[in-house]
Amino acid sequence: MVVDDHPMWREAVARDLTDAGYNVVATAGEGHQALRISAAARPQVVILDLRLPDISGVEVARRLIAADPAIRVLVLSASGEQADVLEAVKAGAAGYLLKSAGREEFLDAVRRTADGDAVFTPGLAGLVLGEYRRLAAKPPAEPGQIAPTLTARETEILRLVAKGLSYRQIAERLVLSHRTVQNHVQNTLNKLQLHNRVELVRYAIETGIDQKDQ
Repeated sequence: MVVDDHPMWREAVARDLTDAGYNVVATAGEGHQALRISAAARPQVVILDLRLPDISGVEVARRLIAADPAIRVLVLSASGEQADVLEAVKAGAAGYLLKSAGREEFLDAVRRTADGDAVFTPGLAGLVLGEYRRLAAKPPAEPGQIAPTLTARETEILRLVAKGLSYRQIAERLVLSHRTVQNHVQNTLNKLQLHNRVELVRYAIETGIDQKDQ
């Protein structure tokens, strides 16, 4: 589903997606309209602008993901401001791409988002990880709090996810199938009661898994 208040831009994005073989189940020009349509259309990936005429894209992302945690939101925005990026990620967006991106970069971002990767315009990924490291500098968990047990393979894959590798890169490095890596990540998400890869990266940073030797 494509959500953008500029008709020409919205139609161009939808056309590029259709030409690339994707099924565009709906388009919307306002936030409330997007929420209504999404409930019926049930898109797997939402391409979302932040600047909408009624409610913010951040609020739309938050409500979409609350209604369906499996949905993947890729923000496509003209703004590269730190506050906008971080608010979108905190709302659950799986990725953030600037509208200055080329067609192939955009289509690659959509494919990776659908695959479960966290996708950011170059330069923004470091900003997000830096914010997570800042948030991770907090007191340890309460005594007696039990951490979920991950297998050695799940921990290994989680560490590579936190280092920014895509699922395909992880599969190649560990000599596994892409589907096997996805299954391990999904099992890890279930165990940790997290919803998406962005939350998974934050967990890895908070627990120090991303800093351990491979």
